[in-house]
Amino acid sequence: MYPPTTTKAGMWLMAHNGFFKPEHMGYINEQLASLPDDHINILYSLQLKNPTHILLFSIFLGGYGVDRFLLNDVGLGVGKLLTGGGCGIWWLVDLFLVQDRARDRNYEMLMGALGYQAAVHAHGYDPHQPPHQPPHQQQ
Repeated sequence: MYPPTTTKAGMWLMAHNGFFKPEHMGYINEQLASLPDDHINILYSLQLKNPTHILLFSIFLGGYGVDRFLLNDVGLGVGKLLTGGGCGIWWLVDLFLVQDRARDRNYEMLMGALGYQAAVHAHGYDPHQPPHQPPHQQQ
């Protein structure tokens, strides 16, 4: 199911296997297999969230919304901070939800990076760079 670990894509996938939901792994595998090895390097720069670390932050600091701030859910983090984790109820519910939320966030970041890489691969240019301008001709 996963690519061989001798490829860059396989090594990256093995190193980040627990960072995604199992149902997403097949699609991720297909997307990584379609990219050349030199485009895989950008994936190493993604700042993926370790779901276990997020759970630990949720256990110890979730009442202050730290777990939600780490997942870039600033509004929910502020809400948890101001309500003391929803008087403990929100904190307790998040203990069961925060790991899946981290995996979803990782998937979103990966799909964004893969979409960017697919555009570069398909068109042969970097869409974030300005187009090449020919030199001005003197009159």
